[in-house]
Formats: sequence, C-alpha cells, structure tokens
Amino acid sequence: MAGLICLALCVIALVLPSPYVVESPGPTRDVLGTSGGEPIITVSGVPHGSGAAGSDQHRDAGKLLLVTVNANGIPGSPVTNAQALLAWLNAHKEITPSEAVFPVGQDAKQYVKQEQGEMTGSQDAAKIAALNYAKGLGIDVSGVKVSMHVDNIGGPSAGMMYSLGLIDKLTAAQETGGKTIAGTGTIDANGEVGAIGGIRLKMLGAKRDGATWFLAPKADCNEVVGHVPKDLRDVQVSTLDEAYKAVVAIGQGKGDALPHCVAVAKR
Repeated sequence: MAGLICLALCVIALVLPSPYVVESPGPTRDVLGTSGGEPIITVSGVPHGSGAAGSDQHRDAGKLLLVTVNANGIPGSPVTNAQALLAWLNAHKEITPSEAVFPVGQDAKQYVKQEQGEMTGSQDAAKIAALNYAKGLGIDVSGVKVSMHVDNIGGPSAGMMYSLGLIDKLTAAQETGGKTIAGTGTIDANGEVGAIGGIRLKMLGAKRDGATWFLAPKADCNEVVGHVPKDLRDVQVSTLDEAYKAVVAIGQGKGDALPHCVAVAKR
C-alpha cells in the first residue's frame, strides 16, 4: 500500500504545472522574404542613383535569417513537471526558471503585449540604425519610407537582422552572394549590437534551416563557444558596421578571415 501511495504521489507531482519555461529551436524568417504572404521589409521612396536600389523590388539571391526560440511554460502555455523533466534530458531543449523569463503574476495578454512592444521598439531602432548607415554609404534616404512585418514573433532579438535586411534592400549590391546567413542580436539607434537569450537554440534552428554562417553578438560569445553546430560558422560582431561588413565578406567568399567568438572570463 505504501508503494502505491508513493507511486500515486509521484504521478501527481509529474502532472502538476512546472515553475520552469521550456525552450526549443523556433522558426526562422528570411528578412529579405515574406511572412504571412507580405514582405517582411517594404521600402519605398528610394531615388535612383548613388548606388541605391531605387525601389523595394531589389532582390538578393541569398537569405538573411532572423532566428527564434519556441517557449512553453510562459503565460497561456503551461507545461507540466514531466515535460520539464523530459526537456532537461534533451540536448536540444533548455529549461529556465519562469521568474527569469516573465514577472510573477503576468498573464497571457500582458506577456503578448510586452513581446509585441519589444518587437516594435526593435523594428523602430533597426530602421533608424539602417537608414543612418545607408546614408553613410552615400544613399539618399531623405524620402524613404519603411515598414516591417512578421507574424507570431515577438521580442527585441531580431533587431540586427532587420537592419541588415533593410540595408540590403536599399542597395543594388548582392551582399550575401547567394549564401544563407543567420544571426541574432538587439540593435539600438546608434548601431550597437546587444546580447540576447537562447543563442544555443537559435544556432540549432539556423543550422536546421540551411544557414552556413551565424552572426553572434560579442556579448553572447561565452554561450557560443563550444556549442556551434557542425558546418555552421560563427562570426563575432558588436556593431552594425561589423555585421554588414561581415555579410559582404561572406558574400565575396572572404568569410574565413572573420573573427570567431572567443570566450571571455567573467569578472
């Protein structure tokens, strides 16, 4: 009888809601392509000349992939202790205490609103950083209008890739050289690339979807070193300038000279 009671208690414990968030590699999106049937980045008002593409019809033969993680255990998407335990045993999943991901007491609507707000802020900063960079390339951006759209993705971590995609669309050059380049990192209006979460899972998603190169924020390099999937080449970047020049170098077949991530001792 004691054994049956113990077994019943274990089963009950396993089916109870878990205080952890379970993350796995999420979908990727080509910022030069479409989402939900609409262009992710739409550009208009670009004058011809000065190396500019002249319209939003410029097409690069390659891909610039933003990467994501799928999260369960967030508000509105609970997981059980059993699911968290199985995730802990899976090398392609990560578990994180829920309080490190969202505030205690936050409901589903509040969570979605926060994620959407961070995405909107990221897109706004990406536009400013990219237009300023394009101006430095000699492109007249005074009349340029930009809109960004992506379905079912939130948070700020796609900022750098949005900026790279916009610059690519503003220029007539084929920056990627037909290659599939993934990356992640926040961006601010000054073009500084910041750290993000879940980079190990994002590299797995990038490799799964055909990327051979991955642009990683310098601030995340400790999480990158030792976890880069086979046949995926990491590149350390800390600014939009470094990221754009890396894309160009990769497109020209000169990517081997680009810096790998290097682990830095924590103080």
